[in-house]
Amino acid sequence: MALSKEMTRICLIGAGPSGMSMLYHLAKMEEQGKCIPDVVCYEKQSNCGGLWNFDWRTGVDEHGEPIHGSMYRHLWTNLAKECFELPDYTFDHHFGKSIPSFTTREVTLDYLSGRWKTVNATKFVRLNTIVKNVVYNPDEDNFTVWARDQVEDKDLPSEQFSHIVVATGHFSVPNMPYFKGVETFPGRVLHSHDFRDAREFKGKELLVIGSSFSAEDISLQCVKFGAKSIVCSSRSGPMGFKWPEEIKEKPLLERIEGQTVFFKDGTFTEVDAIIYCTGYKHTFSFLPDNLRLQTENTLYPPNLYKGIVWIKTGNNKLMYIGMQNQYYTMTMFDVQSFWACRVILGEKTLPERDIMETDMSRWIQKLERVTSIPDGIDFQTEYVMDLCGDSGYQHNLDVKDIFQDLNRKRKESIITYKDNVFKSKFTGTVSCKHHKPFMSVFDDSYDAIVN
Repeated sequence: MALSKEMTRICLIGAGPSGMSMLYHLAKMEEQGKCIPDVVCYEKQSNCGGLWNFDWRTGVDEHGEPIHGSMYRHLWTNLAKECFELPDYTFDHHFGKSIPSFTTREVTLDYLSGRWKTVNATKFVRLNTIVKNVVYNPDEDNFTVWARDQVEDKDLPSEQFSHIVVATGHFSVPNMPYFKGVETFPGRVLHSHDFRDAREFKGKELLVIGSSFSAEDISLQCVKFGAKSIVCSSRSGPMGFKWPEEIKEKPLLERIEGQTVFFKDGTFTEVDAIIYCTGYKHTFSFLPDNLRLQTENTLYPPNLYKGIVWIKTGNNKLMYIGMQNQYYTMTMFDVQSFWACRVILGEKTLPERDIMETDMSRWIQKLERVTSIPDGIDFQTEYVMDLCGDSGYQHNLDVKDIFQDLNRKRKESIITYKDNVFKSKFTGTVSCKHHKPFMSVFDDSYDAIVN
C-alpha cells in the first residue's frame, strides 16, 4: 500500500540514539525523493542524544522532572567503537583520521551528532517537551497524544497520530532493592543513575552492589581516581575478573549495621558509601496498561514482533525501539529504525498475528539456551542480522568476532582491556593507541582523545 501523507503521522518519543536513527532514516528517504509522513519527535531534554548528554544534576531537572540521564563525567565506552560503528558514517569519515578504539562520552556524542547533522535530522525534534499521556482510539484506529512544553510551563493541545514509536530507552528509572539496615547507614547511598564523578570517593571505602557493566566500570573508575578500597557484592556470583588489589568480591549483601556490611558467607567489613549498580526498570508512565511494555531487562522482550511491534493492542501501529538488553547498541537501533520506517511507509507488510506470535515464540525459545556472555553475543548477532535481511538493510552488521575478542580481553585483564585496538569492519582501519594506558588517563576531554 502506498503511503498517504494525509493519513500517516508519526509520534516519536525520545531523541536519543534510537530516536535519532529513526529520524535519520526518514530524512534520508526524503532526500531520495520518497514521500515521508509528518513526524513529530518529543524530547524532554534540552538536547538530542539521550543518555550521552551529561547533566550535573541528580534527582530532578531544571523543570522539576525526574533526571533522565545516567551519564557520569569520566565515562569511557565499555565497547570498542568498532562494535557500534555505523556503516554509512564511519569514525574515519567523521574524524578524518584514526582514533583509539575506546572513546569517551564527549567523543561518542560528537560522532553520533555528526551523522544526524548530515541530513538535518534534528528538524523534526521538539526539545524540552514531555509526553504526558497516550491513548489508542480503536474507532478511529489512531492515537491521541498529550504533551507539555516545559519551558513555557504549559500543556499543549492534544494531537492525533497514526503511529507511535517509543524510543525513550530503559536506563533512567533505577531498580533499588532493599537491604535490612540501609535506612540507618550513616554514609552516602546512591544508585549508579546518580553517580556523576568518581573523584567524590577519593580515599573512601566503598560497597558496590551488582555485577553489571556499570558495577564493573564504576568500580574501576573509583579506584582510578583514588578510592581506598571497593567490595563488589552481587546475587549472581563473582564477575570473575583479575581485579586490582583494591577491589574484592563478596557474595550478596545480607544486612547493614551502622557502617558495617554483612555478607551471606558470614564475612563483614566497614564502608563509607554504598553504590547500587542494580539495573533499571522499563518504565513508561505516559502509556496506559494496554500499550505499556512490561518486561525485565532481556535480549528479547515479550509481546514485540521482531523486538519492535507491540502486538497486544494498537493495531500494530505502536512500536518500541532499543528496548532489549544490549551487546549491540547503535547498529541494532539503526536497523530496528530502518525496519520500522519501511513498515510505516508501507514498503513492508506485516504478517498475520499467528505468524508474528510464532516468530516471537521461536526467538524466546532460542533465548532459553543463552547461558553466557558469548551465547548472548551470538543470539543478538543473529537477531540483528535477521532484521537486516527482513528489512533490506544494505550493510552487514555482524561484528560478533570483535565482540567475542573483546570479551576475551576483558577476562584476561579488566584493567588493560581498554588499551587494546581493533580493526573497523567497514573501513579496515586499525585504531591508533592512546598515548597513555586507560588507568593513567585523567583528561578524557575531546581534545585529549582525538588530538
